[in-house]
Amino acid sequence: MPYHTVTFYASLLYDVFCITTLLNFCDLLYYDILITFMPYCTVTFSALLHCGFYDFLCRTILEQEMLTWSGGAYYVVFITFYASLYYDVFCITTLLHFCALLYYDFFMIFYALLNYRQQQTFIVTLILFSVFFFFPLVANGSELFIGSVRYEDTGAYTCIAKNEVGVDEDISSLFVEDSAKKTRLSVGNMFYVFSDEGITVLQPSECEIRRHMKRTERIVATYEEMCPKGEGVSPQHCVWSSAVNIRDKYIYVTQPLLSRLLVVDIQAQKVVQAVATDPFPVKMLYDKSHDQVWVLTWGDMDRTLPTLQVILQASVGEVHHAIRTTFQRVNDFFIPPTNLIITHVRFAFVFLKNEPAVHKIDLETFHRVKTISLKNYSCIPVSMAYTHLSGFYFIQCQSKSHLQVPPQLLIDSVTDTVIGPNLNITGQPFVSPDGRYIVTPDPLSSKLIVQTVSFQGELGLNQEMDEPVAVSDLAFQPSFTESNQHVVVATSGSGTDLLFADLSSGRTDVLQSLKAPLTAQAWPWGGPNRVVVSSGLFGQYLVTPSAESLFVLNGKQRTPHCEVSDIKRGNTVVWVGEV
Repeated sequence: MPYHTVTFYASLLYDVFCITTLLNFCDLLYYDILITFMPYCTVTFSALLHCGFYDFLCRTILEQEMLTWSGGAYYVVFITFYASLYYDVFCITTLLHFCALLYYDFFMIFYALLNYRQQQTFIVTLILFSVFFFFPLVANGSELFIGSVRYEDTGAYTCIAKNEVGVDEDISSLFVEDSAKKTRLSVGNMFYVFSDEGITVLQPSECEIRRHMKRTERIVATYEEMCPKGEGVSPQHCVWSSAVNIRDKYIYVTQPLLSRLLVVDIQAQKVVQAVATDPFPVKMLYDKSHDQVWVLTWGDMDRTLPTLQVILQASVGEVHHAIRTTFQRVNDFFIPPTNLIITHVRFAFVFLKNEPAVHKIDLETFHRVKTISLKNYSCIPVSMAYTHLSGFYFIQCQSKSHLQVPPQLLIDSVTDTVIGPNLNITGQPFVSPDGRYIVTPDPLSSKLIVQTVSFQGELGLNQEMDEPVAVSDLAFQPSFTESNQHVVVATSGSGTDLLFADLSSGRTDVLQSLKAPLTAQAWPWGGPNRVVVSSGLFGQYLVTPSAESLFVLNGKQRTPHCEVSDIKRGNTVVWVGEV
């Protein structure tokens, strides 16, 4: 049997390590035994066995003993690798990673390329180097590299970014775990779908259901069922209406028939708390600037006692309570969303029932700051949108008689004055994430009206596209063919078609036969009866429900990606990014 012995010495700045490696390779039919003796001082050892190109079965046995030598106490690590091979040629790579615990981290990489069963050259390459790793920025400053992390480095890290246009910050959690432990299934980059049967966690690219929280699962804090059975003989199922993502840590979702909302811990994949609200909570918005959730309740199905409630410190893992504000007869409300440019929002807007006015609310004090009258334009506000490029608020209007539909109004966000009608455009306005496009499905003209905002803040009419679907919901995706452009994806509230429209070129594509959506009667909570939700700011996937299934769409190819069956009334969907 061939024996090969390699002895090497490494002389260090402060300590001298004598490292002797005895490689004993025994020709035992289909087994080779590699025995490595490593005497060293305060060393962390890790080994990687890699056999390239060939099938193998590898088992590693690690034993550690303490020996007393005349030179002091050393640790001897016996590592025995048993490799069952099907072929003659294989490659073993051993990585020794050890720390000097002084000023350096030392990494030693030992490559051994063996030619089995033949009298050929045995090659050993040894690379020994030391590096200082503090916290270097890599990937053009977009990533922070932390070297030599330990268990005690586990924690939450706040990253603050500043430049000439603003400041933003976010919190990220670092978990340092034993690499030998089985890696946990990812809980991020998923769609969370709320349906009759409970909560489905869907990985879009593989169309894989990663987790299904059944309706009978228990709430951690109270041990109640997530969706308890109602009175009488009605079947047990979940009823949801609105959900919001809280910093990719929690999902808040309303249960209108139970007068409460549930808090889903994304990392733990469990419902951890139920928060009592006024009767029939139907809509939520998350105010990221102040870490609070605003909840609109109806009081009953006829909306006779609507209220507005607030949950403070929504991203903090503590017991939450809903605080009732002083606003009564609330019909709807609007909080301008944050983006990469606008990272802090101070004011919200409230619409009262049958009142031609918009009430400006301070999000920090919950007090009314100003009332903007729309009476001269006979406009009862229905919805709002905002673009930071022009500083305009877009108001969708309706009249008291409901016989005619007034055009949208423009409000200057600096002076809080009404500028006037937005041409003759009617319908609900939608603003692209970069604020450059305002898209309105106009029910009177059956067209998709696209307006643009220049970087000087000038509002102009870009184009009018034929609208082949009666739009229920609308989402934006980045264009995969043109830089800095967007594509609109619109669902139909009554048909089976879905529209893709390029905002720059006007090109449209229609996906057909996506099955029928929920009827308006089956979705009594306001808002679209067929939502469409995209997979983040730069994601290529979208989801949209039918009455009894869920479709995953590939926005890059503009095709259906897959259909997930047995998801009934899955019209409440949240995207969760990196966790």
